[in-house]
Amino acid sequence: MTLRSLLFVPGDRPDRMEKAMGLGADALILDLEDAVAPANKATARAMVLDRLKAPRDHGVTIIVRINPVDSGLAAHDLAAIMPGRPDMIMLPKAEGAAAIAALDAMHPGLPPIIPLAAETPGGLFDLGTMRQCAGRLAGLTWGAEDMAAGVGATANRDAAGLFLPPYQLARSLTLFAAHAAGVAAIDTVYPDIQDMDGLTAYAAAAARDGFSGMMAIHPAQVAVINAAFTPTGDQVAHARAIIDAFAANPGAGVLKIGGKMIDAPHVRQAERLLARLR
Repeated sequence: MTLRSLLFVPGDRPDRMEKAMGLGADALILDLEDAVAPANKATARAMVLDRLKAPRDHGVTIIVRINPVDSGLAAHDLAAIMPGRPDMIMLPKAEGAAAIAALDAMHPGLPPIIPLAAETPGGLFDLGTMRQCAGRLAGLTWGAEDMAAGVGATANRDAAGLFLPPYQLARSLTLFAAHAAGVAAIDTVYPDIQDMDGLTAYAAAAARDGFSGMMAIHPAQVAVINAAFTPTGDQVAHARAIIDAFAANPGAGVLKIGGKMIDAPHVRQAERLLARLR
């Protein structure tokens, strides 16, 4: 399963949850954490459960972002929503494999988990341990806003909208940790919902760098993100040419294709790109 766009929807807004089903996102993240005020948590759980129990003929993956394992709320979230059988759980502020083990211990039979694995300073240092629980994961992602708050930063991007060095590091380590674990690398949100040109450039760079998808905070961002993470016709044709050339020459280590020397790493890249079509 390829998740290009993952759209956040507040868990206490059933009207938005219903509308979001038809907006073209590959997945919806029904949020019980930051988008819901403390006084509304119980109400939001009930509303999310109602959405989960509704007919699922929309083809959209339903993810529920619960509260962190150390919040005192996560077990209540799981007890409330699991009768609705969400497709995945998103775990915020997940500090390494220990957080995944703690989550699994709270409730039996949880679905695959997408940790926000670099959202705290501690999580950054524990990213490498996510390989230990790779079989429980559907992907890895990160959060620039919470990371900035965690270190007391006044900004995480420069005037041009590009990440400052500390957050470039967190993004890069998340990318490599995801691939080391063999799971989807999902990039963080682009917070300026008015800046479509900036989003287009950022999403294209994320796809170029090796991310397979990206989270969204507004419906208008979904189409842009889907386009960025969908291989173009030229990319598909080039990948197929590489695969076909090596299939026709099984003993070759290097071949010249399109004026360039192509070898085993390029074959793996071509295979990954074609796999995204599925």
